[in-house]
Amino acid sequence: MLPYTKKYFEELILTGTIKEITPSDIWYESRTDFSKEQMGVKLKAHKNKGFELLQGSSVFCGKIFGGCIETVFDMLNGEWYKESAVLCQKYGLFPDVDFWKGKILLLESSEEKISPQKYRKALEAIRSTGVFNVISGMIIGKPMDEAYYEEYKKILVEVVADRELPIVYNVNAGHALPRCIIPFGVDARVDVNNQKIIFTE
Repeated sequence: MLPYTKKYFEELILTGTIKEITPSDIWYESRTDFSKEQMGVKLKAHKNKGFELLQGSSVFCGKIFGGCIETVFDMLNGEWYKESAVLCQKYGLFPDVDFWKGKILLLESSEEKISPQKYRKALEAIRSTGVFNVISGMIIGKPMDEAYYEEYKKILVEVVADRELPIVYNVNAGHALPRCIIPFGVDARVDVNNQKIIFTE
């Protein structure tokens, strides 16, 4: 387990909670070879930029909820599995707009490293639900290997189309390495100036 991730894992196991998260000083390239010859081979590391405020207030609050943008897109669109969107709509698996009021939407992208065009389509599908109109802010996970890093930032601002809605980018959550643990449904205070996300019960 990578040291950054281990710190949060141990905190959760030993205390039952996560008090706050801060950015990792480094990020790692993901493995492309999973053979036994890779045992003991260190991941290539790079300096991390920390939390980036793309727009809006540098401090905002709410309970965090969300997930992988590709999965959310499939829930709404059914591009991968046609029955997925049908089932999600039938059973209300994607929360309605009232649920999202005052929440912080977390989105992170997977190892698929979707093209900027598909990233835009996914965000547009989420926008069509009305979620962007009621949330208090957004937290965006670091893209794996920083694929399309700048392109995703530009698309987020364009598709959200509300300069007042806070968007914090490059959070070590999701598929990219290393990963922290972000509790859902717990009151959170995002403070980009101090590079912290603080959780209170």
